[in-house]
Amino acid sequence: MVSAPPAAAPVVATGAAALDPAAAQRRRRRKLRASLAAYLLVLPAAGFYVFFVLRPIALSAQYSFYDWNGIGPATWVGFANYVEVFSNPKLTGAILNAFELIIYFSIIPVGIALIAANMIRAIAASRLAGISRTVLFLPQVIPLVAAGIMWSWQLSTNGVVNQFLRLFGLGELTRAWLGDFSTALPAVGVIGAWVQVGLCLVLILAGMTKIDPALYEAARIDGAGPLREFLSVTLPGVRQEVAVCVTVTVIAALASFDIIYIATQGGPGDSTLVPGLQIFYLAFYQREVGTASAFAIVLMALVLLIVLPLQRILRGKES
Repeated sequence: MVSAPPAAAPVVATGAAALDPAAAQRRRRRKLRASLAAYLLVLPAAGFYVFFVLRPIALSAQYSFYDWNGIGPATWVGFANYVEVFSNPKLTGAILNAFELIIYFSIIPVGIALIAANMIRAIAASRLAGISRTVLFLPQVIPLVAAGIMWSWQLSTNGVVNQFLRLFGLGELTRAWLGDFSTALPAVGVIGAWVQVGLCLVLILAGMTKIDPALYEAARIDGAGPLREFLSVTLPGVRQEVAVCVTVTVIAALASFDIIYIATQGGPGDSTLVPGLQIFYLAFYQREVGTASAFAIVLMALVLLIVLPLQRILRGKES
């Protein structure tokens, strides 16, 4: 008699098949609750951002197509306000002034910060390094309104600057620096440069701390002097920080308002008029809300056109 073959041993499920469906469902629920909790934590900040940033931008874009005084009925004018922005010499002059301020708010502070940071790095072990950092960063913590008032006094006819010039026999150079058509914008630029140096210095010093000291040793062994050491080791090492400094200071130049409003209010004439101040005058003094909104959108586009390439350079360096 032939015996029946033995029964096959049961196959034990492994991996995902071995999971209890109820346990898998509980795990999915926990992940869902964690995701919802994360979104709920972000929701207040996102709400503030939408209400105070995106909503005003959208409203400005809407108002830019209307002729409106802010109170009465609005009239649709299409792109007429944008044509006004680019055809009115006063408005285009404000844009050109802002681009000139980039020299003072960005290029000069970054250059000074690079030189000062390199000198401070060379004397890092000295107490003088800490004092220098504090003194140079101090303008960054002073409110811009206070800085504008202080420098207005110093640059006045009988201010500290003119007193120093008279002290050294240069009295023929004295003038009301903020009241002269030829010097008002550079004088405002000096105030902006004084304010921006501290931030650039701190960022660049932070970047210098990540540079390997062995690179400096190798440069000295190869016979590199201080200038070559700076150009070949320090400057490439802080390239990302310099890009951040340039980005921040360029935005500060194009969107400047506080210092100029306090120091000159756009005068004398329109020699220090900048987009931020002109937008303020158009909206609240001349009641041309549509033109002011169009000018604000143009200013935002200009900032993005300059900042985005800088950010692309920074991302390219990191990749």
